Amino acid sequence: MAAQFRSTEALIDALADASFDRPPALVSNAHVTGLGVARALDAHDVPVIALDRPGDGASAGGGDGAGDDGTRRHDGLAPPSDAVDFAGAVTYPLDDLDGFREDVEAIVDAIGREAVAFGCMDEWALAYARADPEGVRLPFAGIDTLDDVLNKSELYATCEALGVPYPETYRLEETADAATGTPDADATLDEAAEALGFPLVVKPELKRDFEEAFGTNVLEVADREEFADAVAAAREAGIAVMAQNRVDIATGKDHSLASYVPPAGVDDALAVVGNAAVRYPQQFGTSCLVETADEPEIEARALAVLDDAGYHGISEAEFVYDADREEFLLLDVNTRPWKWIGMPVAAGANLPMAAYAAVTDAEYESSGVEPTRWVYLRDYLALLAGDDAFWDQLSVVDWRRLVAGDFEREGDLTTGVYRPSDPAPAANLFETEFVDRDYYCAC
Repeated sequence: MAAQFRSTEALIDALADASFDRPPALVSNAHVTGLGVARALDAHDVPVIALDRPGDGASAGGGDGAGDDGTRRHDGLAPPSDAVDFAGAVTYPLDDLDGFREDVEAIVDAIGREAVAFGCMDEWALAYARADPEGVRLPFAGIDTLDDVLNKSELYATCEALGVPYPETYRLEETADAATGTPDADATLDEAAEALGFPLVVKPELKRDFEEAFGTNVLEVADREEFADAVAAAREAGIAVMAQNRVDIATGKDHSLASYVPPAGVDDALAVVGNAAVRYPQQFGTSCLVETADEPEIEARALAVLDDAGYHGISEAEFVYDADREEFLLLDVNTRPWKWIGMPVAAGANLPMAAYAAVTDAEYESSGVEPTRWVYLRDYLALLAGDDAFWDQLSVVDWRRLVAGDFEREGDLTTGVYRPSDPAPAANLFETEFVDRDYYCAC
Protein backbone atom coordinates (compact mmCIF):
# COMPACT_ATOMS: atom_id res chain seq x y z
CA MET A 1 0.00 0.00 0.00
CA ALA A 2 1.18 3.52 -0.79
CA ALA A 3 1.52 5.06 2.66
CA GLN A 4 0.65 8.49 1.31
CA PHE A 5 -0.07 10.51 -1.81
CA ARG A 6 3.10 12.51 -2.40
CA SER A 7 4.07 15.65 -4.25
CA THR A 8 6.05 15.07 -7.44
CA GLU A 9 9.33 15.91 -5.69
CA ALA A 10 8.57 13.69 -2.69
CA LEU A 11 7.52 10.84 -5.01
CA ILE A 12 10.76 11.15 -6.99
CA ASP A 13 12.76 11.03 -3.75
CA ALA A 14 10.90 7.92 -2.59
CA LEU A 15 11.32 6.15 -5.92
CA ALA A 16 15.04 6.90 -5.98
CA ASP A 17 15.37 4.83 -2.78
CA ALA A 18 13.31 1.93 -4.14
CA SER A 19 14.27 -0.93 -6.43
CA PHE A 20 12.16 -2.77 -8.99
CA ASP A 21 12.81 -6.21 -10.45
CA ARG A 22 10.51 -5.54 -13.40
CA PRO A 23 9.07 -2.43 -15.11
CA PRO A 24 6.50 -0.79 -12.82
CA ALA A 25 3.12 0.28 -14.16
CA LEU A 26 2.21 3.97 -14.15
CA VAL A 27 -1.56 4.05 -13.58
CA SER A 28 -3.48 7.31 -14.13
CA ASN A 29 -5.87 8.39 -12.78
CA ALA A 30 -6.05 7.00 -9.25
CA HIS A 31 -9.77 6.37 -8.83
CA VAL A 32 -12.18 3.47 -9.45
CA THR A 33 -10.79 2.46 -12.85
CA GLY A 34 -7.21 2.94 -11.73
CA LEU A 35 -7.92 0.78 -8.69
CA GLY A 36 -9.25 -2.00 -10.94
CA VAL A 37 -6.15 -1.86 -13.14
CA ALA A 38 -3.83 -1.79 -10.12
CA ARG A 39 -5.47 -4.86 -8.59
CA ALA A 40 -5.31 -6.71 -11.94
CA LEU A 41 -1.58 -6.06 -12.24
CA ASP A 42 -0.79 -6.65 -8.57
CA ALA A 43 -2.32 -10.12 -8.89
CA HIS A 44 0.72 -10.91 -11.06
CA ASP A 45 3.20 -9.08 -8.82
CA VAL A 46 3.57 -6.07 -11.10
CA PRO A 47 4.60 -3.00 -9.05
CA VAL A 48 2.13 -0.14 -9.42
CA ILE A 49 2.72 3.62 -9.17
CA ALA A 50 -0.52 5.62 -9.16
CA LEU A 51 -0.20 9.08 -10.69
CA ASP A 52 -2.89 11.75 -10.58
CA ARG A 53 -3.37 15.45 -10.05
CA PRO A 54 -3.53 16.55 -6.40
CA GLY A 55 -6.85 17.51 -4.85
CA ASP A 56 -8.17 20.91 -3.84
CA GLY A 57 -6.33 22.79 -6.57
CA ALA A 58 -2.90 22.23 -5.04
CA SER A 59 0.03 22.18 -7.45
CA ALA A 60 1.71 18.87 -8.22
CA GLY A 61 5.07 19.84 -6.83
CA GLY A 62 4.07 22.06 -3.94
CA GLY A 63 1.95 25.01 -2.95
CA ASP A 64 -1.44 24.96 -1.26
CA GLY A 65 -2.54 21.61 0.13
CA ALA A 66 1.03 20.39 0.73
CA GLY A 67 2.05 18.76 3.99
CA ASP A 68 5.45 19.38 5.55
CA ASP A 69 6.41 15.80 4.70
CA GLY A 70 5.64 16.20 0.99
CA THR A 71 2.17 14.68 1.11
CA ARG A 72 -0.68 16.03 -0.97
CA ARG A 73 -4.43 16.00 -0.49
CA HIS A 74 -6.10 13.34 -2.64
CA ASP A 75 -9.42 11.53 -2.20
CA GLY A 76 -8.93 8.89 -4.88
CA LEU A 77 -9.53 5.23 -4.07
CA ALA A 78 -6.40 3.67 -5.58
CA PRO A 79 -3.58 5.11 -3.40
CA PRO A 80 -4.66 3.43 -0.14
CA SER A 81 -4.99 0.03 -1.85
CA ASP A 82 -2.56 -2.75 -1.06
CA ALA A 83 -2.19 -3.11 -4.84
CA VAL A 84 -0.45 0.29 -5.12
CA ASP A 85 3.21 0.60 -4.14
CA PHE A 86 3.63 4.36 -4.58
CA ALA A 87 1.27 7.22 -5.36
CA GLY A 88 1.85 10.85 -6.18
CA ALA A 89 1.01 13.96 -8.10
CA VAL A 90 1.94 14.98 -11.61
CA THR A 91 1.00 18.03 -13.63
CA TYR A 92 -2.48 17.62 -15.07
CA PRO A 93 -1.95 17.09 -18.82
CA LEU A 94 -4.93 19.19 -19.88
CA ASP A 95 -3.36 22.14 -18.05
CA ASP A 96 0.21 21.64 -19.26
CA LEU A 97 1.17 18.71 -21.48
CA ASP A 98 4.87 19.65 -21.48
CA GLY A 99 4.83 19.84 -17.69
CA PHE A 100 3.19 16.43 -17.54
CA ARG A 101 5.89 14.99 -19.82
CA GLU A 102 8.66 16.48 -17.69
CA ASP A 103 7.14 15.09 -14.49
CA VAL A 104 6.73 11.58 -15.91
CA GLU A 105 10.24 11.54 -17.34
CA ALA A 106 11.66 12.66 -13.98
CA ILE A 107 9.70 9.85 -12.27
CA VAL A 108 11.01 7.26 -14.74
CA ASP A 109 14.54 8.56 -14.25
CA ALA A 110 14.15 8.09 -10.49
CA ILE A 111 12.85 4.55 -11.01
CA GLY A 112 16.01 3.73 -12.90
CA ARG A 113 14.35 1.66 -15.58
CA GLU A 114 11.49 1.88 -18.10
CA ALA A 115 7.86 1.85 -17.00
CA VAL A 116 4.55 0.87 -18.63
CA ALA A 117 1.74 3.45 -18.82
CA PHE A 118 -1.96 2.78 -18.27
CA GLY A 119 -4.22 5.78 -18.88
CA CYS A 120 -7.58 5.13 -17.23
CA MET A 121 -9.51 8.16 -18.50
CA ASP A 122 -9.39 9.71 -21.97
CA GLU A 123 -7.26 12.68 -21.00
CA TRP A 124 -4.61 10.48 -19.37
CA ALA A 125 -4.48 7.86 -22.13
CA LEU A 126 -4.20 10.56 -24.78
CA ALA A 127 -1.63 12.46 -22.71
CA TYR A 128 0.68 9.46 -22.53
CA ALA A 129 0.29 8.98 -26.29
CA ARG A 130 0.76 12.67 -27.21
CA ALA A 131 3.56 13.41 -24.76
CA ASP A 132 5.31 10.07 -25.46
CA PRO A 133 7.58 10.44 -22.41
CA GLU A 134 11.06 8.98 -22.75
CA GLY A 135 11.41 5.67 -20.94
CA VAL A 136 7.66 4.90 -21.00
CA ARG A 137 6.32 1.91 -22.89
CA LEU A 138 2.81 2.34 -24.27
CA PRO A 139 0.76 -0.90 -24.42
CA PHE A 140 -1.63 0.60 -26.97
CA ALA A 141 -1.62 2.14 -30.45
CA GLY A 142 -0.10 5.51 -31.22
CA ILE A 143 -1.83 8.87 -31.20
CA ASP A 144 -2.83 8.86 -34.89
CA THR A 145 -4.70 5.58 -34.49
CA LEU A 146 -6.27 6.72 -31.21
CA ASP A 147 -7.53 9.89 -32.85
CA ASP A 148 -9.08 7.92 -35.71
CA VAL A 149 -10.92 5.56 -33.35
CA LEU A 150 -12.12 8.35 -31.04
CA ASN A 151 -13.23 10.58 -33.91
CA LYS A 152 -16.95 9.91 -34.31
CA SER A 153 -16.95 10.89 -38.00
CA GLU A 154 -14.23 8.34 -38.71
CA LEU A 155 -15.85 5.73 -36.46
CA TYR A 156 -19.28 5.96 -38.07
CA ALA A 157 -17.78 6.02 -41.56
CA THR A 158 -16.02 2.78 -40.69
CA CYS A 159 -19.30 1.35 -39.42
CA GLU A 160 -20.98 2.34 -42.67
CA ALA A 161 -18.28 0.63 -44.72
CA LEU A 162 -18.35 -2.54 -42.64
CA GLY A 163 -22.12 -2.78 -42.30
CA VAL A 164 -22.02 -2.33 -38.52
CA PRO A 165 -25.29 -0.70 -37.36
CA TYR A 166 -25.00 2.67 -35.62
CA PRO A 167 -27.50 5.44 -34.76
CA GLU A 168 -28.75 7.58 -37.64
CA THR A 169 -26.28 10.48 -37.69
CA TYR A 170 -25.71 13.65 -39.73
CA ARG A 171 -22.47 15.63 -39.81
CA LEU A 172 -23.51 19.28 -39.80
CA GLU A 173 -22.40 21.78 -42.41
CA GLU A 174 -22.56 24.62 -39.86
CA THR A 175 -19.48 23.29 -38.04
CA ALA A 176 -17.73 21.64 -40.99
CA ASP A 177 -14.82 24.11 -40.82
CA ALA A 178 -13.82 22.61 -37.45
CA ALA A 179 -14.04 18.98 -38.59
CA THR A 180 -10.92 16.82 -38.51
CA GLY A 181 -12.43 13.58 -39.78
CA THR A 182 -12.28 12.44 -43.37
CA PRO A 183 -16.04 12.29 -44.18
CA ASP A 184 -17.62 15.53 -45.40
CA ALA A 185 -20.67 17.14 -43.78
CA ASP A 186 -23.87 15.59 -45.06
CA ALA A 187 -26.67 17.84 -43.77
CA THR A 188 -27.54 21.33 -42.68
CA LEU A 189 -29.11 21.97 -39.30
CA ASP A 190 -32.57 22.20 -40.87
CA GLU A 191 -32.11 19.06 -42.96
CA ALA A 192 -30.97 17.08 -39.93
CA ALA A 193 -33.90 18.35 -37.86
CA GLU A 194 -36.37 17.34 -40.56
CA ALA A 195 -34.84 13.89 -40.92
CA LEU A 196 -34.54 13.09 -37.21
CA GLY A 197 -37.32 15.03 -35.52
CA PHE A 198 -37.16 16.04 -31.86
CA PRO A 199 -35.83 15.34 -29.36
CA LEU A 200 -32.45 14.60 -30.95
CA VAL A 201 -28.89 14.35 -29.73
CA VAL A 202 -26.02 16.74 -30.49
CA LYS A 203 -22.75 14.86 -30.31
CA PRO A 204 -19.20 16.11 -30.98
CA GLU A 205 -16.82 14.64 -33.49
CA LEU A 206 -14.18 14.67 -30.71
CA LYS A 207 -15.54 14.88 -27.19
CA ARG A 208 -12.59 16.37 -25.25
CA ASP A 209 -13.10 20.04 -26.20
CA PHE A 210 -16.87 19.59 -26.19
CA GLU A 211 -16.84 18.34 -22.60
CA GLU A 212 -14.74 21.31 -21.56
CA ALA A 213 -17.08 23.76 -23.29
CA PHE A 214 -20.44 22.18 -22.35
CA GLY A 215 -19.69 20.11 -19.25
CA THR A 216 -20.94 16.93 -20.93
CA ASN A 217 -20.07 14.77 -23.93
CA VAL A 218 -23.57 14.84 -25.43
CA LEU A 219 -26.55 17.21 -25.48
CA GLU A 220 -30.19 16.29 -25.91
CA VAL A 221 -32.23 19.10 -27.48
CA ALA A 222 -36.02 19.30 -27.40
CA ASP A 223 -36.74 21.68 -30.30
CA ARG A 224 -35.21 23.64 -33.15
CA GLU A 225 -34.34 26.64 -30.99
CA GLU A 226 -32.33 24.55 -28.55
CA PHE A 227 -30.74 22.73 -31.49
CA ALA A 228 -29.71 25.98 -33.17
CA ASP A 229 -28.32 27.38 -29.92
CA ALA A 230 -26.22 24.27 -29.31
CA VAL A 231 -24.82 24.25 -32.84
CA ALA A 232 -24.06 27.98 -32.69
CA ALA A 233 -22.21 27.51 -29.39
CA ALA A 234 -20.22 24.63 -30.86
CA ARG A 235 -19.35 26.69 -33.93
CA GLU A 236 -18.23 29.57 -31.71
CA ALA A 237 -16.00 27.17 -29.76
CA GLY A 238 -14.56 25.71 -32.96
CA ILE A 239 -16.01 22.23 -32.35
CA ALA A 240 -17.43 20.03 -35.09
CA VAL A 241 -20.74 18.42 -34.09
CA MET A 242 -23.25 16.03 -35.54
CA ALA A 243 -26.95 15.44 -35.04
CA GLN A 244 -27.94 11.94 -34.00
CA ASN A 245 -31.17 10.07 -33.57
CA ARG A 246 -32.24 9.76 -29.94
CA VAL A 247 -32.31 5.99 -29.72
CA ASP A 248 -35.19 4.34 -27.89
CA ILE A 249 -32.80 2.32 -25.75
CA ALA A 250 -34.03 -0.88 -24.15
CA THR A 251 -33.14 -0.58 -20.45
CA GLY A 252 -30.79 -3.27 -19.23
CA LYS A 253 -29.69 -4.41 -22.69
CA ASP A 254 -26.57 -2.28 -23.18
CA HIS A 255 -23.62 -4.48 -24.14
CA SER A 256 -19.91 -3.83 -24.57
CA LEU A 257 -16.98 -5.79 -25.89
CA ALA A 258 -14.14 -5.63 -23.38
CA SER A 259 -10.97 -6.60 -25.18
CA TYR A 260 -7.22 -6.52 -25.48
CA VAL A 261 -6.02 -6.65 -29.07
CA PRO A 262 -2.27 -7.38 -29.37
CA PRO A 263 -0.08 -5.80 -32.06
CA ALA A 264 -0.44 -9.05 -34.04
CA GLY A 265 -4.13 -8.24 -34.61
CA VAL A 266 -7.66 -9.23 -33.69
CA ASP A 267 -7.19 -12.94 -34.43
CA ASP A 268 -5.30 -13.13 -31.12
CA ALA A 269 -7.63 -10.82 -29.18
CA LEU A 270 -8.61 -11.54 -25.59
CA ALA A 271 -12.27 -10.53 -25.33
CA VAL A 272 -15.35 -10.70 -23.10
CA VAL A 273 -18.84 -9.33 -23.81
CA GLY A 274 -20.41 -7.59 -20.83
CA ASN A 275 -24.07 -6.64 -20.36
CA ALA A 276 -24.62 -3.48 -18.33
CA ALA A 277 -27.73 -4.98 -16.73
CA VAL A 278 -28.14 -2.08 -14.27
CA ARG A 279 -27.09 1.56 -14.54
CA TYR A 280 -27.33 4.30 -11.96
CA PRO A 281 -29.41 6.31 -12.72
CA GLN A 282 -31.15 3.57 -14.68
CA GLN A 283 -31.77 5.28 -18.01
CA PHE A 284 -28.56 7.23 -18.59
CA GLY A 285 -26.11 6.59 -15.73
CA THR A 286 -22.90 4.60 -15.40
CA SER A 287 -22.80 0.84 -15.01
CA CYS A 288 -23.27 -0.57 -11.52
CA LEU A 289 -24.11 -4.23 -12.32
CA VAL A 290 -22.43 -5.88 -15.32
CA GLU A 291 -22.65 -9.53 -16.36
CA THR A 292 -20.81 -11.63 -18.92
CA ALA A 293 -22.95 -12.31 -21.98
CA ASP A 294 -22.88 -14.62 -24.98
CA GLU A 295 -23.26 -12.25 -27.92
CA PRO A 296 -20.86 -13.39 -30.69
CA GLU A 297 -22.28 -10.86 -33.17
CA ILE A 298 -21.29 -7.97 -30.90
CA GLU A 299 -17.79 -9.40 -30.52
CA ALA A 300 -17.41 -9.86 -34.29
CA ARG A 301 -18.62 -6.35 -35.11
CA ALA A 302 -16.46 -4.66 -32.51
CA LEU A 303 -13.34 -6.54 -33.53
CA ALA A 304 -14.01 -5.72 -37.19
CA VAL A 305 -14.05 -2.00 -36.35
CA LEU A 306 -10.85 -2.27 -34.29
CA ASP A 307 -9.18 -4.28 -37.05
CA ASP A 308 -10.14 -1.73 -39.71
CA ALA A 309 -8.68 1.06 -37.57
CA GLY A 310 -5.46 -0.88 -36.93
CA TYR A 311 -5.94 -0.43 -33.19
CA HIS A 312 -4.13 -2.52 -30.60
CA GLY A 313 -4.52 -2.21 -26.85
CA ILE A 314 -7.31 -2.35 -24.28
CA SER A 315 -10.69 -1.03 -25.37
CA GLU A 316 -14.41 -1.05 -24.67
CA ALA A 317 -16.77 -0.98 -27.65
CA GLU A 318 -20.20 0.19 -26.44
CA PHE A 319 -23.45 -1.02 -28.01
CA VAL A 320 -27.04 -0.12 -27.15
CA TYR A 321 -30.12 -2.06 -28.19
CA ASP A 322 -32.49 -0.02 -30.34
CA ALA A 323 -35.98 -1.25 -29.54
CA ASP A 324 -37.40 0.27 -32.75
CA ARG A 325 -34.81 -1.24 -35.09
CA GLU A 326 -34.51 -4.40 -32.98
CA GLU A 327 -30.74 -4.53 -33.23
CA PHE A 328 -27.58 -3.51 -31.40
CA LEU A 329 -26.03 -0.20 -32.46
CA LEU A 330 -22.39 0.78 -31.91
CA LEU A 331 -22.24 4.05 -30.00
CA ASP A 332 -18.63 4.51 -28.99
CA VAL A 333 -15.21 2.92 -28.55
CA ASN A 334 -13.16 3.76 -25.46
CA THR A 335 -9.47 3.15 -26.13
CA ARG A 336 -8.54 2.60 -22.48
CA PRO A 337 -9.65 0.74 -19.34
CA TRP A 338 -13.02 1.78 -17.90
CA LYS A 339 -15.02 1.57 -14.68
CA TRP A 340 -15.90 -2.17 -14.74
CA ILE A 341 -12.50 -3.38 -15.97
CA GLY A 342 -12.53 -5.74 -12.96
CA MET A 343 -15.29 -7.85 -14.52
CA PRO A 344 -13.29 -9.33 -17.42
CA VAL A 345 -10.34 -9.74 -15.05
CA ALA A 346 -12.45 -11.78 -12.62
CA ALA A 347 -13.96 -13.72 -15.54
CA GLY A 348 -10.51 -14.92 -16.57
CA ALA A 349 -9.44 -12.28 -19.11
CA ASN A 350 -6.92 -10.07 -17.31
CA LEU A 351 -6.73 -7.39 -19.98
CA PRO A 352 -4.25 -5.12 -18.11
CA MET A 353 -1.87 -8.03 -17.56
CA ALA A 354 -2.14 -9.10 -21.19
CA ALA A 355 -1.26 -5.54 -22.24
CA TYR A 356 1.64 -5.39 -19.76
CA ALA A 357 3.02 -8.72 -20.94
CA ALA A 358 2.96 -7.59 -24.57
CA VAL A 359 5.53 -4.83 -23.92
CA THR A 360 7.68 -6.55 -21.27
CA ASP A 361 9.31 -9.90 -20.63
CA ALA A 362 6.36 -11.00 -18.50
CA GLU A 363 4.09 -13.83 -19.62
CA TYR A 364 0.33 -14.07 -19.43
CA GLU A 365 -2.18 -16.49 -20.90
CA SER A 366 -5.87 -16.65 -20.06
CA SER A 367 -7.08 -20.00 -18.78
CA GLY A 368 -10.56 -19.32 -20.18
CA VAL A 369 -13.54 -17.10 -19.45
CA GLU A 370 -16.17 -18.02 -16.87
CA PRO A 371 -19.60 -16.41 -16.22
CA THR A 372 -19.05 -13.45 -13.89
CA ARG A 373 -20.96 -10.51 -12.46
CA TRP A 374 -19.48 -7.20 -11.27
CA VAL A 375 -21.21 -4.77 -8.90
CA TYR A 376 -20.29 -1.25 -7.79
CA LEU A 377 -22.01 -1.27 -4.41
CA ARG A 378 -22.01 2.48 -3.83
CA ASP A 379 -24.28 3.10 -6.84
CA TYR A 380 -26.20 -0.15 -6.57
CA LEU A 381 -27.22 0.53 -2.97
CA ALA A 382 -28.14 4.13 -3.85
CA LEU A 383 -30.42 2.77 -6.59
CA LEU A 384 -32.06 0.31 -4.20
CA ALA A 385 -32.62 3.05 -1.65
CA GLY A 386 -33.87 5.73 -4.02
CA ASP A 387 -35.82 4.04 -6.81
CA ASP A 388 -38.99 2.24 -5.69
CA ALA A 389 -39.45 0.73 -9.14
CA PHE A 390 -36.09 -1.06 -9.07
CA TRP A 391 -36.01 -4.64 -7.85
CA ASP A 392 -32.88 -6.11 -6.32
CA GLN A 393 -31.10 -8.41 -8.79
CA LEU A 394 -28.76 -9.94 -6.22
CA SER A 395 -29.82 -13.01 -4.29
CA VAL A 396 -29.77 -13.65 -0.55
CA VAL A 397 -26.72 -15.86 -1.12
CA ASP A 398 -25.00 -13.02 -2.99
CA TRP A 399 -25.57 -10.59 -0.11
CA ARG A 400 -24.36 -13.10 2.48
CA ARG A 401 -21.19 -13.71 0.48
CA LEU A 402 -20.65 -9.96 0.09
CA VAL A 403 -21.05 -9.25 3.81
CA ALA A 404 -18.91 -12.22 4.85
CA GLY A 405 -16.27 -11.56 2.20
CA ASP A 406 -16.73 -15.08 0.82
CA PHE A 407 -17.33 -13.67 -2.69
CA GLU A 408 -13.56 -13.26 -3.01
CA ARG A 409 -13.10 -17.03 -2.79
CA GLU A 410 -16.29 -18.53 -4.25
CA GLY A 411 -19.23 -17.75 -6.49
CA ASP A 412 -19.43 -15.67 -9.65
CA LEU A 413 -19.65 -12.15 -8.17
CA THR A 414 -16.91 -9.51 -7.90
CA THR A 415 -16.95 -5.87 -6.86
CA GLY A 416 -15.67 -2.52 -8.05
CA VAL A 417 -14.15 -1.22 -4.81
CA TYR A 418 -15.25 -3.17 -1.71
CA ARG A 419 -12.99 -6.10 -0.88
CA PRO A 420 -12.32 -7.24 2.68
CA SER A 421 -8.85 -8.44 1.64
CA ASP A 422 -8.05 -4.87 0.53
CA PRO A 423 -10.25 -2.71 2.77
CA ALA A 424 -8.66 0.74 2.58
CA PRO A 425 -10.27 1.88 -0.72
CA ALA A 426 -13.80 1.15 0.54
CA ALA A 427 -12.99 2.83 3.86
CA ASN A 428 -11.78 5.89 1.96
CA LEU A 429 -15.00 5.92 -0.06
CA PHE A 430 -17.05 5.89 3.15
CA GLU A 431 -15.01 8.80 4.48
CA THR A 432 -15.54 10.97 1.40
CA GLU A 433 -19.23 9.98 1.23
CA PHE A 434 -20.15 11.17 4.71
CA VAL A 435 -18.01 14.25 5.23
CA ASP A 436 -18.23 17.66 3.59
CA ARG A 437 -15.88 16.79 0.73
CA ASP A 438 -16.63 15.84 -2.84
CA TYR A 439 -15.21 12.76 -4.51
CA TYR A 440 -14.65 14.50 -7.82
CA CYS A 441 -14.41 11.57 -10.21
CA ALA A 442 -16.78 8.62 -10.40
CA CYS A 443 -14.41 6.54 -12.54
